[in-house]
This record gives sequence, structure tokens and C-alpha cells, in this order.
Amino acid sequence: MLPDAIQKFIRVFSRLPSIGPRQATRLAFWLITSSKVGLVEIQDALSGLTQMKVCPRCFFVYDSPAAMCHTCDAPERHNGIYMILEKETDLLSIERSGAYQGRYLVLGTLTKTGVFDDWQLRRLHALQETITTHEPNGIAEEIIIALNPGTYGDLNASIIEKEFIHRAKVITRLGRGIPTGGEIEFADDDTLAHSITRRS
Repeated sequence: MLPDAIQKFIRVFSRLPSIGPRQATRLAFWLITSSKVGLVEIQDALSGLTQMKVCPRCFFVYDSPAAMCHTCDAPERHNGIYMILEKETDLLSIERSGAYQGRYLVLGTLTKTGVFDDWQLRRLHALQETITTHEPNGIAEEIIIALNPGTYGDLNASIIEKEFIHRAKVITRLGRGIPTGGEIEFADDDTLAHSITRRS
């Protein structure tokens, strides 16, 4: 009953986070009935995403011709401190707080099993290589494990801590200004700033 183009749209967009087939169907019809100018703008925006690159050091996205993202390439950032985050949106929230000037590693969405995917293990290995190559004696000043507080976040954090126990002088977690079960992405700037400054 539905034209092929709409079926394809629903199939593709229903795979996106928080969008199932019903929401994708509504979105398709909304776009069809909106102005053609709006559709062209959306098409351009999606096309722009194909130009994005993933930083080989922290695994955040960027679009400059440089070999690394702006954060990794910035000489004013503190080289000896590394924060391991789950999502790109967590990194954006931490940056908005203005309380952190170190380096990052975006690990990617974690499962509740405490088992990392192969690509996540490669990212952890990349951070180990960065520390070995760029830090005195291959030891970081500090590694901050900034995962969402809760049972699964604590489980994954303990696994990461074991991986880096000999790679840093100190390994810390964000202070519990973020409530257990809360998410970094949705915390306000003041709460994040306190969590960073009160890390332990």
C-alpha cells in the first residue's frame, strides 16, 4: 500500500535511536507534506554528515582537514589527564561545563553485560598507545572514568580501571553529584562541574 520510497524511509529511520516504525512513518508523512525547501535543507544536512571524520585519537567526530579533532590538536589542553566517556553527547556536556581541560576517549555505547565489543577494545588499546607514546615513562597523570553512575556503569568502570591500573598515577571517577541511574548527557552544567572537581 505504501510507495517504495516511504517504505525505505521507514525501514532506515526506524533503526535510529528512539525512533521506531510508527514514529518513522509519522516523520515520513510530515516531511512529504512540508515544503520542498525544508526537504532540500534536510537533504543537505544529511549530506553534510557524510563529510564527518572520526578522530583516530579520541574517536570524537570532526570536519576539518587536520589529522585529529580540535580537542586533540589543541596545545593548551592538559596532556597528562584523560577522560574516558561513553557517548559523544557526554563529551559535549562535559565541555559545556567548562570545568575540564584534559584529553578524551569516547568509548561508544556500552552494553549491560560488562563485555566490550572488539571496536571498543581497539579504542581502549589506542588510548594505551597514546599514553605510552606521549606521556613520560608511559604513565598518565590521571585517568578519569566518566561513565554514567549505576550498576552497569560501575561494572564497566571497574573493568576499565583494571586495564589502566599500570598506565596512570591515579584513576578517578566523577563525583556523585550525578545521581545513581542518571545520565551525564542530561546533567546540568553546575552538577557536571561539581562532579569533575570532586572526583575521587
